[in-house]
Amino acid sequence: MSGRERFGARLAKAVAARGPLCAGIDPHPGLIEAWGLPVDVSGLERFALSATEVLAAHAAIVKPQSAFFESFGPDGVRVLERVVETARDAGALVLLDVKRGDIGSTMAAYTAAYVAEGAAIAADAITVSPYLGFGSLAQCAETAVAAGRGLFVLARTSNPEAGEVQNAKLPDGRTVAQAIVDSVASLNAGAEPLGDAGVVVGATVPPGELDLSRLNGPVLAPGFGAQGATVADLRALFGASLPGVLPASSRDILKHGPEQAALRQAVERVAEVLADPQENGQ
Repeated sequence: MSGRERFGARLAKAVAARGPLCAGIDPHPGLIEAWGLPVDVSGLERFALSATEVLAAHAAIVKPQSAFFESFGPDGVRVLERVVETARDAGALVLLDVKRGDIGSTMAAYTAAYVAEGAAIAADAITVSPYLGFGSLAQCAETAVAAGRGLFVLARTSNPEAGEVQNAKLPDGRTVAQAIVDSVASLNAGAEPLGDAGVVVGATVPPGELDLSRLNGPVLAPGFGAQGATVADLRALFGASLPGVLPASSRDILKHGPEQAALRQAVERVAEVLADPQENGQ
């Protein structure tokens, strides 16, 4: 076992100190251009590091989208490594959005890359896909917990195509998404104050589709902000207390760059809305 404190415990402390916002670091080419930067590695570096310096100082957790870095090749991956280091130095946890999911030795290699002790790009948690069977994630989950890291498992995503698979019914009457939630809950049984395995549930998903009452883990809720979900939607979907829910916002904040003061004001404004939705008109 690693000497690192469990991810669920570290996340609970970070949210208590900074609020539940998960701030995305998504260097989309359009956003890089909107900042007046070239769409090359130099522009990627300036965009990503400038954004990380601000967001990681205010958000409990930041979420770099790996694909936008990988698209620039090895130099882009090196920028991603610097983003992870910069965010950690600023006191934020890092959820690396990689959505990995495979079997056998391939999944073992992904595990070694991101969540094992001594991982090459050592994030605090990563996103993973269970759609080659939930059992394909078993070794990754075990390794992550042993290293004091966590997983967020795709359960009910907000993209329109998701329903045909995730809402399909199993022989026992549950949807595929609910079965994934239940499997994650089994990993978190007995953990306090929060388990190390979370699920991804889009903030735009209709209320009532999932029972999260036994999850005992965090919920990453993309779709907040630019994709249309409001605090009222979060409350309707997850309940008034929003326990363990991490609303994710990226473009709604990043569009205010490149001025760091404007970025800071944007992330503070979102954090205030999440902390006191009624006062902020939600």
